[in-house]
Amino acid sequence: MKVYRPTIAKINISNLRHNIRQIRRIVGKSVMIMPTVKAHAYGHGIIPTAKELVGLGVDFLGVASLEEGITLRKSGIKCPILVLGSIFKSDVAPVLDYNLRQTVFSYDLALALDKEAAKRNAIVLIHLKVDTGMGRLGISEKGALGLILKINKLKNVKLEGIFTHFPMADTNREFTNRQIKVFNDIVHKASGAGINIPIRHAANSAGLIDYKSSHFNLVRPGLMMYGINPKKSYKPNLKPVLSLVTRIMHVKMLPYGFGVSYGHTYVTKKPTKIAILPIGYGDGYLRIFSNKSEVLIGGKRCKILGNICMDQMMADVTALKSVSAGDEAVLIGKQGLFEITAEELAKLAKTIPYEIVCNIGGRIPRVYTWAA
Repeated sequence: MKVYRPTIAKINISNLRHNIRQIRRIVGKSVMIMPTVKAHAYGHGIIPTAKELVGLGVDFLGVASLEEGITLRKSGIKCPILVLGSIFKSDVAPVLDYNLRQTVFSYDLALALDKEAAKRNAIVLIHLKVDTGMGRLGISEKGALGLILKINKLKNVKLEGIFTHFPMADTNREFTNRQIKVFNDIVHKASGAGINIPIRHAANSAGLIDYKSSHFNLVRPGLMMYGINPKKSYKPNLKPVLSLVTRIMHVKMLPYGFGVSYGHTYVTKKPTKIAILPIGYGDGYLRIFSNKSEVLIGGKRCKILGNICMDQMMADVTALKSVSAGDEAVLIGKQGLFEITAEELAKLAKTIPYEIVCNIGGRIPRVYTWAA
């Protein structure tokens, strides 16, 4: 179907490839890579992104839900997929139907998977999640060894992996190092009991960059893979994969004292030329950016005026000598000498870059390019 609305998210595959090469350079050849492609691949498009990653030779893909794993399988992806989120006991069948790995942190779920696998004369692969300080999903560090011993007795479940997650790898070295030690201790105790769990993983993007001891034999890059730095003080050589662009629909002059948009939160202080852009909070460009954010038009930064609407917003283009309908406007990305990043928008919204890119709406087409 022809797309008439000119707002698109450009996904630069060349930059994705570059970032994967940087990750490989950091972790070395002996460590496996499991890119996380949950949440529509952080807004980048789960199927095209996953297919490219598989083509680059990644070892696993990480998803949040059965639905995401099934979507990838139905698209023809055959590489190992780990469902990082939990499921109910009643929903174990799709794990085997679609050859998925499942995160487990309770004996009840492990037993349900074992029974389903036994019906099929099959083996189901699971990864045990240990809560070493996230306070979310996972067996407690005290209960981990006991659960490992119980699961190990099941005949149709294989404990392929064990993992944990870092809540503060970018802010608290002491806490993160303690997590690594606790996790290591659990793995060593299991080994001492004669149980070798082949795959061990902990490092997210921040852990991958700053804690070599957390690499184990698999890492789970997310944000950095998409070219967003998880912490300002880090200096990895990353390239943003996503840019968000549109084109001006209309240009008009407003007189002095004229209110702009809902609630008239901005009133012109002089005759003002505005450009109306066909994008709004219905596309995930947050309303909190009203009267705060800027867009790039004509190689200059132009401020957003008034409240952002569901489908439209207004930018001040008074300083531009020449501007007309059809001209490009960049909301995330580069134009001329300037660049607007997801990190910049996150700071304005007092949030994190993850939320900025994940919020980009499904009605915005993703266009995949191989620009250098």
